Amino acid sequence: MAEKFVIQGGKCLTGEIEARGAKNAAFPILVASLLTKKECIIENLPLIEDVFRMVEIIKGMGADISWVEERTLKIRAKDIDPSKVREDLVCIFRGSVLLIGPLLGRFGKVKLPKPGGCIIGARPITTHLDAFSQFGVKIKPKNKNFEFELRQKPKDRTVVLNEFSVTGTENIMIFASSIPAKTHIKIADSDYQVQELAKFLRKMGVRIKGAGTHNISIEGSKKLKGARHYLMADPIEAGTFILMAAATKGKVLVKNVEVKYLEFFFKKLKDFGIPFEILKDNSVKVFPRKSLKMDKIQSLPYPGLPTDLQSAFGVLATQAPGSTLIHDPLYEGRLKYLEELNKMGAEIYFADPHRAIVNGPTQLYGRELNSYDLRGGAALIIAGLIAKGQTTINNIYQVDRGYERIEERLKKLGADIKRVKA
Repeated sequence: MAEKFVIQGGKCLTGEIEARGAKNAAFPILVASLLTKKECIIENLPLIEDVFRMVEIIKGMGADISWVEERTLKIRAKDIDPSKVREDLVCIFRGSVLLIGPLLGRFGKVKLPKPGGCIIGARPITTHLDAFSQFGVKIKPKNKNFEFELRQKPKDRTVVLNEFSVTGTENIMIFASSIPAKTHIKIADSDYQVQELAKFLRKMGVRIKGAGTHNISIEGSKKLKGARHYLMADPIEAGTFILMAAATKGKVLVKNVEVKYLEFFFKKLKDFGIPFEILKDNSVKVFPRKSLKMDKIQSLPYPGLPTDLQSAFGVLATQAPGSTLIHDPLYEGRLKYLEELNKMGAEIYFADPHRAIVNGPTQLYGRELNSYDLRGGAALIIAGLIAKGQTTINNIYQVDRGYERIEERLKKLGADIKRVKA
């Protein structure tokens, strides 16, 4: 049954909220567990739709999976059959692209449909395909599927990625971990997900150097151990809550903030005049802002501003005097949420699919809105919180993919938000 959020705006947020486990770090660790027949235990998983879908895919192949605690999953992929992969789930779930690495590494061949996901741009998997081809993997498109086959004995090699691709880097890291050879990955992404995956793979017995830089060295093995891992907190969720507090002029303590991965984010907050304090326990206290001055928001690969926080900044820009440039060079569909903000009374002009000018400040008014993607949906919630009147957000499955029962957590901060059947 489809659901929607109904928000009565105009209430500032106050209180405490904590970030759950990192969504984008969970996927590569879940699929990396397929490299071994031994038991793996992953703790602090967020209870969100995308994690549930990945678990369904892994279980469908025959892995023994059980939730031993609310957020703790036990996986043993002793006898799995990659031919039983749930194609219906792969086609709607972008994170499923990470299945290529472990299944190809363990079985030498795999067939998968093109993965789906958010409507934020073309998002081709050509970087993945090119990287695997550098290993000598034969890739054959067949109907809507790709067939991968490793036809030569693995040997030491250097793989140069076409771009700073997070999932491209992770896919090659996982695959390289399964082969008894040395792999050097250049133009590797360095974001938190990659660094967290490296921690898990090291526990499995993989030798990895350079994770967190653009040059990663890996020495894999055919016999990897099981591992237990406590998943890091989600820096994107923490950043979203911090920006929600800033937009509503609230006073909020955000707990479990992975500060070291948000250094540029915090610099921009300071530049824009948002008062906050980083505490010793990795909590961040946001104070009511008295002024706001913004000029440019540009998404860049880590350690730049995360594209996943660009949309939340875009809502904040509607409340800033003057013009703010929003530039997302990574995805041409990432700015669709701005069209919804215009419906609410914002003054936003599009230069091209990657750039827009936001003129402010403007009073936003409650409207019926559509959520086109995960992060855009979260941004519309922020817009609803600061708007005058009632805002309805449809297609909230997109939000549920990445934020665990967000309405229940925001209610504890004083938000007037409820989930209703569409």
